[in-house]
Amino acid sequence: MSQNFEGLVAAVTGGASGLGRAIADELASRGARVFALDLDAAAVSAPHTGIRCDIGDDDSVRDAIAAVIADAGRLDVVVANAGIGAQGDVLANDDAEWMRVLNVNVIGSARTIRHALPHLQESPSPAVVLTSSIAAWAGLPQRVLYSASKGAVSAMTLAIAADCLPLGIRVNAVAPGTADTPWVGRLLDSATDPDAERAALAARQPSGRLVQPQEVAEAVAYLAAPGSASTNGVILAVDGGMYSLRPRR
Repeated sequence: MSQNFEGLVAAVTGGASGLGRAIADELASRGARVFALDLDAAAVSAPHTGIRCDIGDDDSVRDAIAAVIADAGRLDVVVANAGIGAQGDVLANDDAEWMRVLNVNVIGSARTIRHALPHLQESPSPAVVLTSSIAAWAGLPQRVLYSASKGAVSAMTLAIAADCLPLGIRVNAVAPGTADTPWVGRLLDSATDPDAERAALAARQPSGRLVQPQEVAEAVAYLAAPGSASTNGVILAVDGGMYSLRPRR
């Protein structure tokens, strides 16, 4: 019962596909009413409610959160999951691309939490979960900009958690390894040898395989659950051991 979300309302950014969709499905399976905030709200299917939201735009985020409240009358769980990717070394991306990615991945998550916070304060079981990445901890090749954005998300998670202690709002994050999502699939499709690239991505994780979206979704559900009341300020790795294990090959 401690993992039961019955009667609670959750908002998941990027909830139409990939990790966001898996998270939305998992929360709904545990009893939550889920609003999927996404650029492509039309892609959201029942039992979730789709609301168009561009987390790169403050007005759009404010309006999306207001729409959740207008429909459900409350907000208990926020999953700041939406984000975009970036490839290349430090020479690869100009200032405009840096600003675009940081605006979505970092400031977009902050916008989401900022507009949700007044409503979370009214909840009996408020929780926020952000999506960081193994890239925040490990030096991955050709991921300078993306790594910087996810490092900021992890640092921001801890700072927001500290500020929210007096409010009784728990704030945590998941840090997935390379997950088997449509975004990774598109990267593989663009590779010279997709099969070899997939094998390489799987092999760099000690588990020897890609992380499954459902595994990330279950970790998010744990962090957000009312029964996890003493789990706060945690960056939970869901990465097949990439962060902490050094197996002998």
